[in-house]
Amino acid sequence: MDIAVIGSNMVDLISYIDKMPKEGETLEAPDFEIGCGGKGANQAVAAAKLGSNVMMVTKVGDDLFADNTINNLEKYGIDTEFTVKVPGTSSGVAPIFVDPESKNRILIIKGANQHLSPEDVDGAAEKLKQCSLIVLQLEVPLPTVYRAIEFGNEHGIPVILNPAPASKELDFEYVCKSDFFIPNESELEILTDMPVDTDDQIRVAAMTLIERGVKNVIVTMGSRGVMWVTKDDVQTVASHKVDAIDTTGAGDAFIGCFSHYFVQSGDVLEAMKKATAFAALSVMKRGTQTSYPGLEEVEEFLKERV
Repeated sequence: MDIAVIGSNMVDLISYIDKMPKEGETLEAPDFEIGCGGKGANQAVAAAKLGSNVMMVTKVGDDLFADNTINNLEKYGIDTEFTVKVPGTSSGVAPIFVDPESKNRILIIKGANQHLSPEDVDGAAEKLKQCSLIVLQLEVPLPTVYRAIEFGNEHGIPVILNPAPASKELDFEYVCKSDFFIPNESELEILTDMPVDTDDQIRVAAMTLIERGVKNVIVTMGSRGVMWVTKDDVQTVASHKVDAIDTTGAGDAFIGCFSHYFVQSGDVLEAMKKATAFAALSVMKRGTQTSYPGLEEVEEFLKERV
């Protein structure tokens, strides 16, 4: 097994809108789609579509969405042995609103994701020990995230922590125990209370995390690229200029692709470059997981951009 994603799954309820309604206003929207999402599942699918062997530790409800979520993960070859139904609980859902400029606004209702516990991490221990990387986000309870980080440390497995959605309650003792901390610029702003309007401000904010003991901070900056900050160096990878249609799930696309290539080569900068291309390709189509490219598409895109 290459990668373990311990985290969330959601059902994406995507409304494509002309504009956001005002209070009390009803507007007609031109289009609607239902998709499989959630930050954890998105990252798992991104890595799996590139050829990684991926397992998920996650919880679904006992509603009509549950089997669809499990079947969707299995369609991409993801190991669902530890994808468990929670009786009497709804699956997680995410209403998403996408405007004509491809910008999105997202609400999440965690549902069964709230029930993913530290005991679920320990219950999957034997298979987790076989993994080369653990990937985490914050759509599940923080104690579960902390246990997963501890598990990685106990067994010498590198850990990626994606602090999304950002939480002020996040314990930086555990952040420092992760190997890669990957926020976007908005999450970096929330976690540091520092401005992130320019690349220099992002570098300064990220460096405060390094000074607190974080090993590697990789900040995804959308159309501005990606910045990797360590105590010794700062490196930036430029974004690819593309015609964006829907940016939903682009951050998850980056992390899933980065995870795949990092496990394959251990080369952080090369993994960042591939992941930046993968994310660019993902915003050129509607949806989240359905917009993620395969390995050949990524390699061909990069050849064209040389």
